[in-house]
Amino acid sequence: MEPQLVQSVTDGVATVVIHHPAKRNAMTAGMWESLPPLLDGLAADPAVRALVLTGEGTTFCAGADISTLRGSPERAQTLAVRAEEALAAFPKPTLAAIRGHCVGGGAQLAAACDLRFAEEGALFGVTPAKLGIVYPAPSTRRLVSLVGPGSAKYLLFSGELIDAGRALRTGLLDELLPEGELTKRVAEFTRVLVSRSQLTQAAAKEFANGRTDRDAHWAEQARGSGDTAEGVAAFLERRQPRFTWTTSG
Repeated sequence: MEPQLVQSVTDGVATVVIHHPAKRNAMTAGMWESLPPLLDGLAADPAVRALVLTGEGTTFCAGADISTLRGSPERAQTLAVRAEEALAAFPKPTLAAIRGHCVGGGAQLAAACDLRFAEEGALFGVTPAKLGIVYPAPSTRRLVSLVGPGSAKYLLFSGELIDAGRALRTGLLDELLPEGELTKRVAEFTRVLVSRSQLTQAAAKEFANGRTDRDAHWAEQARGSGDTAEGVAAFLERRQPRFTWTTSG
């Protein structure tokens, strides 16, 4: 199979698999370029309520395919940043499910997700200093927002890999699972995400990401959605709520 992003949708959860096992799931220019339109399609699909990004086999993503940097490093970086920004802007909850190496462009993609779960044995690194590349400003700011300036500088200055325990302590990871438990935990957690109010999730995502010009928009959405009334009624009636507001609608 050619290097590609493989997508599927099951029970409200879209799964996007980075598939390039011959190079530890390194991202080619074509893969970077294909991610934004793929995400646009999933964002518009009312059946999709959450998204999981993962890698084929035992590696998440070893970074950008270095052979793509020979011709035009600037173009390769532009494509990577566009893909990262599209992932960060995806309007529904996103989760990176990480095994093995999550390095360079892989770490860039993982950081653009809302949440990151990893299995013991995973390794993380941000490696532009090994190649003499200036890490993009949006990617740097996103990394700093996750781990703080000190840990971000450690990763960027050194290009060294850190283990999953340290990634958890710095805030790069949200959950660390024993070997063999990642798939089960991601399935459990995404079932929770799918059951919750998309209205709450979408507004919280914008607020948490720092957007400050949509307070009135979300107040209006809340008044007209019916989700609050349904949530309160379901709680009092001791049943599961049936939320109807969707980002696609």
